[in-house]
Amino acid sequence: MELVQIAVYKSQLKEKFGIPRQSGLAPAVRGRIVFEPQFRDANALRGLDGFSHIWLIWGFSANHSTAWSPTVRPPRLGGNTAIGVFASRSPYRPNPLGLSSVKIERIVPDGPEGPEIQVLGADLMDGTPIYDVKPYVTYADSHPGAKSGFVDAKPWQSLQVVFAPGVPMPSEQDKEAIVQILEQDPRPQYQNDDRTYGLTYGSLNIRFTVNDSTLTVIAIEEK
Repeated sequence: MELVQIAVYKSQLKEKFGIPRQSGLAPAVRGRIVFEPQFRDANALRGLDGFSHIWLIWGFSANHSTAWSPTVRPPRLGGNTAIGVFASRSPYRPNPLGLSSVKIERIVPDGPEGPEIQVLGADLMDGTPIYDVKPYVTYADSHPGAKSGFVDAKPWQSLQVVFAPGVPMPSEQDKEAIVQILEQDPRPQYQNDDRTYGLTYGSLNIRFTVNDSTLTVIAIEEK
């Protein structure tokens, strides 16, 4: 089977660090699905405006390791407990393919780069290759009462995000997305210390520290 890249995802998240670990966790994060030249046909999107969400099939393009392991250590379990790779959403898989459900914000049939889909809440990095787009349909894709294994047994504790005095505020739109990203604690789960971390969002370099359940943004600077 040969996979053909049909589009590329574009957003303000240019590095792996800070990418939401699941789609929908940072619903204010905006992104664009821009189609490759041979797929820039508005007819391919005909009828999609009747759907609120889509599935994206994409590639872990920033994962350069070709090795895989039958077990992984999910962040949800603190990075200390091993489970089977097929019971996880780890990027280190036999085939480096991702699946995400994202919200459609707007469909642009005639943008400067051809037709595009503007989406919210994706867990993808800028430049991620898209291999397929499929509509989300509630009668088949929604499963009320479904079980989520260790995810149900280990609720995620979001951080409280505060800004140190004097830190310049980004635009309200950017601030909302940045806060939602930071609330999910982008640090590797085996690191729990008072060091200063840096996260890139567009042209902004955001530096922060974490103490217990509070994340403090100590600086926001233009790169």
